[in-house]
Amino acid sequence: MVGNFRAGCDITGYERDFENRELIEMWRRPAAPVEMMISDEALMTEFQSGSQEAFEELFARYRGPLYGFFRRRLDGDQRADDLTQETFLAVIRASERYEPRALVRTYLYGIAMDLLAAERRKRYRDSPPGEVALEPASHEAPDAVLWIRQALERLDDSEREVLMLREYEQLSYAEIAELLKLPVNTVRSRLFRSRMALRGYLEPERKSSDAAAGEVAESMKLTRAEGEAI
Repeated sequence: MVGNFRAGCDITGYERDFENRELIEMWRRPAAPVEMMISDEALMTEFQSGSQEAFEELFARYRGPLYGFFRRRLDGDQRADDLTQETFLAVIRASERYEPRALVRTYLYGIAMDLLAAERRKRYRDSPPGEVALEPASHEAPDAVLWIRQALERLDDSEREVLMLREYEQLSYAEIAELLKLPVNTVRSRLFRSRMALRGYLEPERKSSDAAAGEVAESMKLTRAEGEAI
């Protein structure tokens, strides 16, 4: 058993020719207003039964959050687009094997994390010997956001990922524990340490400018909608 599937599926191969044109059209199409909220799990079940509308609704709900997930970690718009589409292509390819053993949200972020790991491995392999594969930097973000990014980069990898999953992706402790294969208490302790460390890194910047401090505090709300723009 792998995740929500009886057998593993290939989610790292990329269909670059995009034979599924309908997915591309959905990507370009604005999200339609939702008249009645149906659970993600119910939509996935309907999609398994052949409902294209159910898949389109899942796509509309998670296109932005998944794009934000990739963009924050790779800091590159084009690859964030590609990997978001790849995540949904993986859902399509494996729909028949899906079993509702976990939340659909957890399942989608599980695919996203696997794709992210594969992307980082590829960048590492493609880097010249002796050089570290650096992720492209963005210079368009306001100072407050750049301070937060720089502070996040100073955290340990494990603590940074727990913090980002909690604050940006708004996942529960149980969901984070499942994704990272950690006990819930470990998630809690890492989250506490990462928050304290981040606060310590940001404190000098707050003291240097009262006006900037207010902007940092506002940016630190880290809501899902805000995360899509960062």
